[in-house]
Amino acid sequence: MADTPYFAHESAYIDEGAEIGPGTKIWHFCHVMPGARIGARCVLGQNVYVGNVTIGDDCRIQNNVSLYDGVTLEDFVFCGPSLVFTNVLNPRAEINRKGEYRPTRVRRGATLGANATIVCGGTIGEYAFVAAGAVVRGDVPDFALMAGVPARRIGWMCRCGVRLPPENRCRTCGATYADDGGRLKLLT
Repeated sequence: MADTPYFAHESAYIDEGAEIGPGTKIWHFCHVMPGARIGARCVLGQNVYVGNVTIGDDCRIQNNVSLYDGVTLEDFVFCGPSLVFTNVLNPRAEINRKGEYRPTRVRRGATLGANATIVCGGTIGEYAFVAAGAVVRGDVPDFALMAGVPARRIGWMCRCGVRLPPENRCRTCGATYADDGGRLKLLT
């Protein structure tokens, strides 16, 4: 692996047919399957499994996350430790349901907290923030702060990662947003 433009720890398995961008770091006991596409400058923590998925640039995937077939992460996505993605709604060990995989898309800049569960078939919006331990069962709007079981929107998050006050002007970076019927739009 001395000639590769990425780093993979000697205990990681990178199967033939996987595509990995320059500057990416793959740590202990990871397994990257054929067909996986991992962008540039990503970090995969210990014991990460990457199936036939697409991962954008600059993503951070913490320890013990499994990215099963059908998951797409856009650029700058953060996946907290032990985050769970599913890809079948009603699995049974004795019934092959590979033809029923439902895609899940995580849009640019989203944060998914530790031990959260993302049930397949939805889209997590840009810069959304899913709290640790939340269970997401559908689509999440851009900038939404989601928490609970099942997850519900409890507020809005700024692009810079700070919870927005009721007036939707970030006290940290100064960005302003408008609530457009349950959807947040960045104004400045």
